[in-house]
Amino acid sequence: MIEHLVSALSALSANKLRAALTMLGVVIGVLAVTLLVSVGDGARAYLSNTLSGIGSNLLSVVPGRTETRGLGPPATGLSRPLTMEDVHALTRQGTLLRGVSALVQGGGTVRYRNRQRDTIVIGVSPSFSDLRNMHVDVGEFVREEDVASRRRVVVLGRRVVLELFGDESPLGQSIRIAGGRFRVVGVMEPKGRSLGFDLDDLVFVPATAAMDLFALDHITQIVTASRSKEEAPAAMVEIDDILARRRNGEHSFTIQSQEDLLKTFGAITSAMTAVLLAIASISLVVGGIGIMNIMLVSVRERTREIGVRLAVGATQADVLWQFLLESVVISTLGGAVGLGTGALIIYAVHAYAPEVPVVLSPWIAAVAFGSSFVTGVVSGVVPARRAARLDPVEALRYE
Repeated sequence: MIEHLVSALSALSANKLRAALTMLGVVIGVLAVTLLVSVGDGARAYLSNTLSGIGSNLLSVVPGRTETRGLGPPATGLSRPLTMEDVHALTRQGTLLRGVSALVQGGGTVRYRNRQRDTIVIGVSPSFSDLRNMHVDVGEFVREEDVASRRRVVVLGRRVVLELFGDESPLGQSIRIAGGRFRVVGVMEPKGRSLGFDLDDLVFVPATAAMDLFALDHITQIVTASRSKEEAPAAMVEIDDILARRRNGEHSFTIQSQEDLLKTFGAITSAMTAVLLAIASISLVVGGIGIMNIMLVSVRERTREIGVRLAVGATQADVLWQFLLESVVISTLGGAVGLGTGALIIYAVHAYAPEVPVVLSPWIAAVAFGSSFVTGVVSGVVPARRAARLDPVEALRYE
């Protein structure tokens, strides 16, 4: 085998330019596979990390039945608003939950003196801060007394503070939200953007104050979390039982888990990765066709050489292995160059644009390099068999 490999390398070195040009198709194909699949894998990792960063083991309850499998009997079309009493019931009776928060969401213009900003107003309970991993940097978050007394206090996101107050401290100041007057009691830690949303461009008020502000008698959803990932299914059953009892057995709500969201995003990104891999594989197929074409030309050019080898005792297997290894060497060298180039590009992206989600995982490298090897084998089989089956006498007569 070593002798065949040395012979293959010697034959390729005699035609360096042709070998390099033939290799170029595989280089482009492997480079495309490496980069496109790395983008898909990076997107999946980015989404997973982003969702994990907003809290762990999260569960949410929304009004209306949006699915008919899992907990309880089908109840498609049923709808009954969620209320603060539902939040209190889950807080008192939920043994597998590590916090329960109401959530009321709306939009409004926030004004301070002659400055104003349109932003998202979120009504919450005190436990929302820990559940969603969003904490106060200065001052305090919404308290239980604020919710119970429907107190008009507000906690501002960093961007809102910057736009309205500049370098001035907002604590204790009075601002207007959608026409209502609120007192600033806290400023949130900077969180940046997540899934396209600016988490610093939010304001938080007590859920009951938000209901008054937007003239609502219900809440948008209930946010909670299981004590551990393993207890999430049991916690969903517990939530379903508590809320269904309050509705005389009516399942007019849907419980959504963070794990379900991760699976949904995972399925989307996996499908995207598969599509990108299929697109990139076209380049590799083209490169393989180029190798096969050049190897067939090589067999024709070296017909007399093959005849001489067969005449002096070489077997058909020897000839077959020589040409097959030539094809494999061209392809794997091209794969190595393509993979190395892809790794350098990904390294440069990480260095100069770290926010771009591109990840070169070991499995991607293995797939890219393995595909180049397989391409070499497949592309070399036909030329190698044609060379091995040449008749020595006819080959020696070939001009």
